[in-house]
Amino acid sequence: MTKLGMQINGKMVVTETEPRTHLADFLREQQFLTGTHIGCEHGVCGACTLLIDGVPARSCITYAVACDGAQITTIEGLRDDPVIADLREAFSANHALQCGYCTPAMLISCRDILTRLPDADEPRIRLELSGNLCRCTGYVGIVAAVKEVQKKRKAAGARPILFRDRLGPVGAHAPAAGQGERTVRKSPPAGKAPAPPPKEIVGAEQWRAVETDGVELLQSFRVPYPRAQVWKFFGDLEQVARCMPGARLTKPALDGRAEGEVNVKLGPIVSAFAGVVEVVRDADRFSGTVRGAGRDAKSGSNARAVIVYRLQDLQEASTQVDISVKFLLTGALAQFGRAGLVKDVADHLTQVFAANLEASLSGKQISESAGATLNAASVARAALWKRIRAFFARWI
Repeated sequence: MTKLGMQINGKMVVTETEPRTHLADFLREQQFLTGTHIGCEHGVCGACTLLIDGVPARSCITYAVACDGAQITTIEGLRDDPVIADLREAFSANHALQCGYCTPAMLISCRDILTRLPDADEPRIRLELSGNLCRCTGYVGIVAAVKEVQKKRKAAGARPILFRDRLGPVGAHAPAAGQGERTVRKSPPAGKAPAPPPKEIVGAEQWRAVETDGVELLQSFRVPYPRAQVWKFFGDLEQVARCMPGARLTKPALDGRAEGEVNVKLGPIVSAFAGVVEVVRDADRFSGTVRGAGRDAKSGSNARAVIVYRLQDLQEASTQVDISVKFLLTGALAQFGRAGLVKDVADHLTQVFAANLEASLSGKQISESAGATLNAASVARAALWKRIRAFFARWI
C-alpha cells in the first residue's frame, strides 16, 4: 500500500491505496464519488474525464498515486459552479442528454471549452469534444448547449482562463517565465502577417528529464544483410523516416539535423508532433544516438525521445539491430503515455520498421503503413486481445 494525500473537491484526503489503482477506481470505490463513470478503460471514450489541477484528464488511465499532492475535481465538486449550472440548464433545454452515461464527463469538457476557448466556433467545439464519445445524441444538442452558454457568458462579459498556476500529474509543460501573470497577445499591424512562433529549444535539463523520468524500452531484430550495408542505410535519415509509420521529414537532413513530423492517432484524437531530430554516429562502434523533440500544436503536448542503436555483425552476412529508447510525453496527452501502451506500440513499430528496412535494402516497395498516421490505440487493443487469446489458449 502507498500513502498519498490529495484535495478532492476542496477537501484534503489522506489515505493509502495500491500503487496499481487507477484514479477512477480510487474515487468510485474508496471515496464513493460515483459521478465519475468508467467506459472503455483505455482512455478512449472520455466517460471518466475529471479535472486534475484544473485540467481535464482521463482518470481510468491515471494512477491514483501519481496524483499525490494534486487537486482533484469531479462532477460532484462542480455542483455550485456557475458555468456547470448554466450548462445543466442548456443541456436540458437543448435535449443534450439521453442515457446520461457520458454526461458528467461531457459537462466537464464543455466547461473547459467555455472557460478556455470562449470564442470557439462550431467546428472547434466539435473538435474539442472529439475525446468524449456519446452514442445517443448525435452531438447536435450538446453543441447547441455549448453555443447557448457561450452567448450568455459573452453577454455577461466573462473572460477566458489563459493560464494556470499549478503543474499537475497530467503532464503540464514547464512553467514559462512570469507564469501567474496574465499576458495579452497584441494583434499584428494591419497588412502584416503574424510572426512565426519561435523554434523550441531543448536544453540539457529537458534531456535529463527524459533520462530520469522517461519510459525505457529495449528492442532487437535481425535483417539478412551485412552490417556495412545496414550502417550506410541508417546514415540516410530520409530513408529511415520512410520506414517508420507516422513519421516524415519536412525539411531535408543537413549535418545530422532535420525537421520532421510524427502523426499519431489516439482514439478519436489525431496529433501531429512537429519538431527536430539530431543524430550523432560512431562509425568505429557502429552505433548512433538520435534525439528527437516535437510539439503537438492542438494539445500543446510535448514529446521527447533519446534513441540509441547499435549494429552487431552476425554470421551468414546478417546484422542484429539493438535499440534502446527513452521516451517522455508531457502535456494534455501525457495520460496516454503509460508504459504498457507505449510498449505495445513500440513492439508494433519495431516489427513494421524491421520489415520496411529489409524491403528497402532489397529494393522492394515498403509497406503502405509507412508514413501513414500511426493508430496507437488500435495497436494497443490488438495487443491486448492477443494476450487474452494466448491466456485462454493455455487453458484450453
